[in-house]
Amino acid sequence: MKMFFVFSMALLCNQMAYCQAVPAKGTGKISGMVLDSISREPISFGTVSLISVATSKPTDGGVCDVDGTFELTKVAAGTYNIVVSFIGYSNFEIANIVIAERGTDLQLGTVLLASATKQLGEVTVVGQRALIEERVDRTIYNAEQDVTTRGSDATEVMRRVPMLSVDLDGNVALRGSTNVRVLINNKPSTIMAASVADALKMIPADQIKSVEVITSPSARYDAEGSGGIINIVLKKNNLEGMTLNVNSGAGNRSSNLGLNGSYRKGKFGATLGGHGHTFYNNALNTIDQTTLRVDKTVRSEQTIEAFDRGIFGRYNMGFDYDLTPTQSLSSGIRFGTRNFLREQEQQTDLFTNDVFDITNFRNVNSRDLSNTVDANLDYLRTFKEQQEWSISTQYSRSGLTNNFDADILDANQNIASLQRNINGNNNQELTLQTDYQTPIGKNQMIEFGGKGIMRWVRSDYEYQVASSQNAPFVLDLSRPSGWLDYNQNVGAAYAAYTLTTKGDYTIKAGSRYEYTGISATTNTDAAIVIPSYSNLVPSINISKKIKGTTTLKAAYNRRIQRPGLQQLNPNFNTANTQNITVGNPTLRPELTDNFELSINGSIKKTYLTLAIFTRLTNNAISQVRVPSDTLQGAVVTTYQNIGQQQGYGANLFGNAYITPKWTVNGGVDVLYAYLEGQVLDINGVSKTFSNTGFNVNGRLMSQYILGRGWGIQANTFMRGAQVQLQGRQNGFYMYSIGLKKDFNNKKGSIGFTADNFLTEGTTQRTELSSPTFTQVNVNQPYNRGFKLTFNYTFGKMGFDQSARKTKSVKNDDIKDGEGGGGNGGGDMNGGGGTQPQRGGGQMPAGGAKPSGSSGTYPPKPGDKTPPKPGDKTPPKTDKKPDGGL
Repeated sequence: MKMFFVFSMALLCNQMAYCQAVPAKGTGKISGMVLDSISREPISFGTVSLISVATSKPTDGGVCDVDGTFELTKVAAGTYNIVVSFIGYSNFEIANIVIAERGTDLQLGTVLLASATKQLGEVTVVGQRALIEERVDRTIYNAEQDVTTRGSDATEVMRRVPMLSVDLDGNVALRGSTNVRVLINNKPSTIMAASVADALKMIPADQIKSVEVITSPSARYDAEGSGGIINIVLKKNNLEGMTLNVNSGAGNRSSNLGLNGSYRKGKFGATLGGHGHTFYNNALNTIDQTTLRVDKTVRSEQTIEAFDRGIFGRYNMGFDYDLTPTQSLSSGIRFGTRNFLREQEQQTDLFTNDVFDITNFRNVNSRDLSNTVDANLDYLRTFKEQQEWSISTQYSRSGLTNNFDADILDANQNIASLQRNINGNNNQELTLQTDYQTPIGKNQMIEFGGKGIMRWVRSDYEYQVASSQNAPFVLDLSRPSGWLDYNQNVGAAYAAYTLTTKGDYTIKAGSRYEYTGISATTNTDAAIVIPSYSNLVPSINISKKIKGTTTLKAAYNRRIQRPGLQQLNPNFNTANTQNITVGNPTLRPELTDNFELSINGSIKKTYLTLAIFTRLTNNAISQVRVPSDTLQGAVVTTYQNIGQQQGYGANLFGNAYITPKWTVNGGVDVLYAYLEGQVLDINGVSKTFSNTGFNVNGRLMSQYILGRGWGIQANTFMRGAQVQLQGRQNGFYMYSIGLKKDFNNKKGSIGFTADNFLTEGTTQRTELSSPTFTQVNVNQPYNRGFKLTFNYTFGKMGFDQSARKTKSVKNDDIKDGEGGGGNGGGDMNGGGGTQPQRGGGQMPAGGAKPSGSSGTYPPKPGDKTPPKPGDKTPPKTDKKPDGGL
């Protein structure tokens, strides 16, 4: 396996280097940086062409790095035209550049590309943004370009993101690890505290601009999330004026409706939005399990017919105000609601020593309800370019209800008795944070800061029973009842340093210290002993541009992972009497070391990235299943610090522009996992148990622009078998196709999407075994879906050129029970600072001679000169770009 990784890396590196343009022999050098003329953000992978004036043919060229910089070397003497281009932008041309015989070091400085727009009556045609973008420290999936997710939720978006895999329940894994942190607009949210899978259903796909995946966070990020960080960026704007956007969809499995308004005038901006999403779905689930005892063997065969329905909402209001040109305030409040209801008809046949015993019938109504509020107030002071200080505060509160009512039926399907489980939870957090960064010269950056999180968790739970349908409920003394108070305080400080060398090395190094104090008590008034702990977590990221667009990167970081509310909750949930869940309030954090080596670059019109990685975890938090001591034939799922988890894997991803209108991208993730932990044998003795295996995931997407506002996109996703400590969960695949038509005024669109239309549903099979039980669980949701979508924007906006930046609180330190995640954190503007600018300042205008040039730079009629800072009019262009989806 290791030889395969090394061989693949070497082969890819060789091919990338071979496929670069072979420059003419000479001693000239041309360099610069390409930025968006409006946002001033780098344009990664823009094309730079060197065209001979004498022959009118290209003689050399290259592709911009991820930070927008480019460099053409060994340029022969002569006179050239330079053309800078990128999809969705107007070409920028510099005419009659002269390279002298003795060599010329021509520094073009900053080249500003304007968005390619052309007014055709009432129609504005805009270029298409790439579906996948690679940056130095992250992979970005531009969800707004994906028409097949319209009208769905964030779960469907996650299935399309490179390196992520999502199971049928919506649990997210990054490179095979569910220990990931999920942020919303760089901010944590208490909606993630109980279950990331449920929280993702609250976020409409139509409101997601992009998803950012960071596999090797720097010291600036919280030390949590051994798998990495996922940041969901919702749509927002920095435009002048007022707009109201309506988006809606209706289908056989889900519907949605959203309204989003924004207003901006001068120094003040405000947003107000509300989005609702409802779904409805049938499912069939079967469980065949056997529990092994010294004296007997009990087997249960269970069939569950379920109907799920849910209503999810997310509402937000935000304000920002520029106090001065260098100081700004921003605030916001976000409210979320989740109402997930499940109706089940359960039939369970029990066999003792292979002899039929009894059949149990239960009708169960489960309610998973929550209301969450997040409020923030942030201050940012900018001293000069890249030098800034911020103070961020946030308060979060969530109320979680996870109840069920069960009708216990007799053989004639009449109600014999009733059962009720009441489980209420409250989670509160207060976070204070300050960060400072400053450049040192032109190629160095230092960052440091501190953070405090105060967290309070309360869980109350009890069981009630009624002897008949009309009898009153009383406390069930045979079931555990009580409460848990869990307090956690985290204090952190960090320092980070970034260096960019002349040899095209970029080094980001830092360290973070975190101290965690925990106190917990139960209804017995006995304190749960969980020692306080401190961790020093280093990180280092090194990148080297080896040739053309090819970049080699290496990274190491240490991460810690604290248990989440779902894993701590001691409520004994028997909604399914054969498949019981209960948390463990004594869980301790896990510690993971991550190593990564990757290479990325372009081969003609195809961008490729290959990464190999190793993940070593001690004291790993994992699901453990054991037979119940009280319920015959039942298996109890809980959480324990099992011991070790090791992962060795590789990711290969590519994005190809087949034609200007047709793009294809896809990837494959391979992970070899080793898990080891303590499991009870048939005599109740704890013994070491291990499991190994390969996990393979893949995805393929294709998008085609049909013209006249029409676009079509198709995608498929395959999730291979997943290794667990006590077994394996088999894989599944999903697919969809979408068609969209933009209105002629470009203010709206209609679309149609079909999911899994060739089959009635997807089947997922989980096989578990240990010395004390075996279980086969088959889940069959009926997820064939069809949906019509509608989107329209009222009002008008114009560009606001002011560079508004905000800093905010970022927590990422809670591990979710299944999907991994919790209150996410990390600053997407962090990670070691901004790439220092190379090649000087603004592109000279008119006939000004570029710095360092020994040639001439005369103006020509029709020359396209970039705007100066503060200009509000982008360069004119007479070129019409390809239309976008």
